[in-house]
Amino acid sequence: MIEAMENKLQYQNRTAKEYVQGVYEELKNRNSHETEFLQAVEEIVESLEGVFEKHPKYMELGILERIVEPERLIAFRVPWVDDEGRVQVNRGYRVQFSSAIGPYKGGLRFHPTVNTSIIKFLGFEQIFKNSLTGQPIGGGKGGSDFDPKGKSDLEIMRFCQSFMSELARHIGQDTDVPAGDIGVGAREIGYLYGQYKKIKGAVEPGVLTGKSLGFGGSLARKEATGYGTVYFVQEMLKDNGQDFSGKTVIVSGSGNVSIYAMEKAAEFGAKVVACSDSNGYVYDKNGIDVELVKKIKEVDRERINVYLETYPNAEYVAGGSVWEIPCEIALPCATQNEIDETAAKTLIKNGVIAVGEGANMPSSLDAINQFQGNNVLFAPAKAANAGGVAVSALEMAQNSSRVSWSFEKVDEKLQGIMHDIYHNSIQAANEYGKSGNLVAGANIAGFLKVADAMAEQGII
Repeated sequence: MIEAMENKLQYQNRTAKEYVQGVYEELKNRNSHETEFLQAVEEIVESLEGVFEKHPKYMELGILERIVEPERLIAFRVPWVDDEGRVQVNRGYRVQFSSAIGPYKGGLRFHPTVNTSIIKFLGFEQIFKNSLTGQPIGGGKGGSDFDPKGKSDLEIMRFCQSFMSELARHIGQDTDVPAGDIGVGAREIGYLYGQYKKIKGAVEPGVLTGKSLGFGGSLARKEATGYGTVYFVQEMLKDNGQDFSGKTVIVSGSGNVSIYAMEKAAEFGAKVVACSDSNGYVYDKNGIDVELVKKIKEVDRERINVYLETYPNAEYVAGGSVWEIPCEIALPCATQNEIDETAAKTLIKNGVIAVGEGANMPSSLDAINQFQGNNVLFAPAKAANAGGVAVSALEMAQNSSRVSWSFEKVDEKLQGIMHDIYHNSIQAANEYGKSGNLVAGANIAGFLKVADAMAEQGII
């Protein structure tokens, strides 16, 4: 009792700013090597001072101290055999960050850069992104430093089977529901699900999302993140007297998110003139042929420079930055920190009016400050790219009820969710003195729902 009173007094004697900074500094000291994770936390906590001023009970309950620590972090060895008969070993991860509002939900990323910092940053962001969707899903993320690029289908299958042999004991349709991310598409999800069924001896389609349509997948899931980003940016533009029609757009990346962001932006009347992959970018002044990019990436699994075989008048720049090309709307859809301060200044100089983040944390904190300081409309990832996980939650709902919805029904629900995320974020920003600041608004709106759930569930 005395300790509880002293704890309450301690927080009463600290300002909200001192509290937030103190929690962040302690986290930084304990995780100094996890730069991506710390970047994600810093971006969130900077928005929350007003929340703690208005609701000091969150300080007394240690909500921030608890929410920045994952409930569980799992790391494991993934041995597999390549086509030459050699044994290979990768590292696998799953972070179960918060189950306050539902089962852990978040994708699996297979990429050489994956480590604990990347996984924790992604899982932490997922808490607030999932909260914003209005769906009953908590935050999680996982993956491996395995690189599927250049691997045969059999090698990928053997890796996925080994990966799932460990992961299976930690997941379940009411516990933790992984999905895809970079390097993990329908092919990988299929291999993972097949191994899960074998281990569990049961058909449990709700344990993974992003499945093929033949065994429990949802129509519009493949398109959802890209479409959702454009739906969100369209709401932001409309609220400021603009829209996509007639605008020049650049999209980074050429995976699912990028392809379907390009498709929807073009459908809304924009001209998309450039996209990229990890080797370079293609610029087509006449407008990117999205159907060709689909074929190159989804069917042929080739590099984006193959685009020039069909359109020799387009330009390909190896190793260059796609953000050097003038545009009015930029949609970063590739990976974290792809837009740094220099790239942001270039975009601003070239007349960009809006940036919509389709990838996870693609803009550095310095880049975000540049955009906001120069009146560029900015749609942050945790709000703008929430369409993918929103439709994953809809896939879970369809699996639970043993029904399949039409593309139109799922797309309609997605549009409604993105509309609500935008307006809830704007409302939160205005309520807490951050008028028009979608970064702060999304952080606050996402945080409040999780914080209230944590407060009601006790110190666990």
